[in-house]
Amino acid sequence: MSHVGMRGCAVLLGSVVALGGCVTSSSGGAGLTPSGPRSTTATPANESKDRITASDEPDAQKRARARMELASAYFGQGQMSTALDQVKLAIIADPLYGEAFNLRGLIYANLGDTVLAEESFRRALQINARDADAMHNYGYYLCRQKRYAESNALFQQALAVPQYTGVARTMLTQGVCLAYAGQLAESEAALSRAYELDPSSPFTATNLAEVLYRRGDFERARFYIRRVNALPEVSNAQTLWLAARIEHRLGNLQGTTEFGRQLTNRFPQSREASAFSRGAFDE
Repeated sequence: MSHVGMRGCAVLLGSVVALGGCVTSSSGGAGLTPSGPRSTTATPANESKDRITASDEPDAQKRARARMELASAYFGQGQMSTALDQVKLAIIADPLYGEAFNLRGLIYANLGDTVLAEESFRRALQINARDADAMHNYGYYLCRQKRYAESNALFQQALAVPQYTGVARTMLTQGVCLAYAGQLAESEAALSRAYELDPSSPFTATNLAEVLYRRGDFERARFYIRRVNALPEVSNAQTLWLAARIEHRLGNLQGTTEFGRQLTNRFPQSREASAFSRGAFDE
């Protein structure tokens, strides 16, 4: 989760890269989807409401939604300038499209324009003050700016939104940012809760193992990282190196050697393999 930076919403904890999750729509769920039609015409009290269907969506909002679908695709491919062009067109078509400003913030953050990134996230939340996904993305952005207290406040606001479906994702990202801030006990609590909600996530398990390692709780750290390394399609140089360091701390020479062997055989050119060969367990 892996690109480090705003693209893809990667979060980095020590030498462990994990995915916090990022481009999402309003608090109802994942994926870039349009907000519903914003009708300005009131329905008389004595007139029953018809169901809203695709034919009710104004042409401008249809154009905005189409542009956003393109923008999301380009963003996922790392084509930031092209994605930004499409977002701008979506906003021209529908100036109250909060999700467009949310994505605009992510794009500008990737492009290194912190002023416009923050302005975009703030605008998304002005349009929809209960958009938990915008809170998550803005919180992650602030975390990368080392504004940890503000970041954590936004994560807390997102988690308080009723029926928010991204709770595990936000608690993972919150936990990593708390670790960045040096609040390891609070980080462990957030990551443990994220793990309870989504025990299948290797990103959560890896980051939790890293925090437990830093706190000196090596047995529990071993439990979580071994679950990750049991899956060859998920394990990587970073997870194997963490496992080797944990076994080294536990005084288990056989385990240290075994994880080191896997690391050097599978990822011989990695920084972690080089550290293992030098015996640099405390780097």
